[in-house]
Amino acid sequence: MKGVVFTEFLEMVEDRFSPDIADQIVEQSELASGGAYTTLGTYDHGEMLTLVTHLSEATGAPVGDLVKAFGSHLFGRFVENYPVFFEQTGTAFDFLNNVEDYIHVEVRKLYPDAELPSIACEMPAPDQLDMTYRSSRPFAALAEGLVSACIDHFGEKIDMQVEDLSDGAGTAARFVLRRAGGAS
Repeated sequence: MKGVVFTEFLEMVEDRFSPDIADQIVEQSELASGGAYTTLGTYDHGEMLTLVTHLSEATGAPVGDLVKAFGSHLFGRFVENYPVFFEQTGTAFDFLNNVEDYIHVEVRKLYPDAELPSIACEMPAPDQLDMTYRSSRPFAALAEGLVSACIDHFGEKIDMQVEDLSDGAGTAARFVLRRAGGAS
């Protein structure tokens, strides 16, 4: 997992909780990296799981909620740091439809060794987008936070249903997005 994800996670912890909580969870976690992340480095995703678990213990917030909140935070940072990805896109559906074939292609140019999830989209109706997330890592909740923040960013009324496709492992999920007022 790229170091930029870790640095953004610790920044979110500092902003939403405190720098002391961030230091506490890094110290408790006894990480192979020592918790010293560089944005271009690559680290074991297990370190993220350990950090989130310790954050949950420190705050009392459920792990899944924290991972979703991080997804939302991360989307906001993507908007700030990579505005070009959003300039040509007017709707959440358009943006999400372009993740695999445009955004992930561009991410691979920046980070050639990045292990990205696969995102497959279908539009069974004009007001519905079905998005399937698959990864070797258990971050479907992160994807849910990203999708939710995407909907908010574009200011659309979209209902989202999430179906776990991995028997609780968090490695695959189907997101059914329907524009409000669209056919069921």
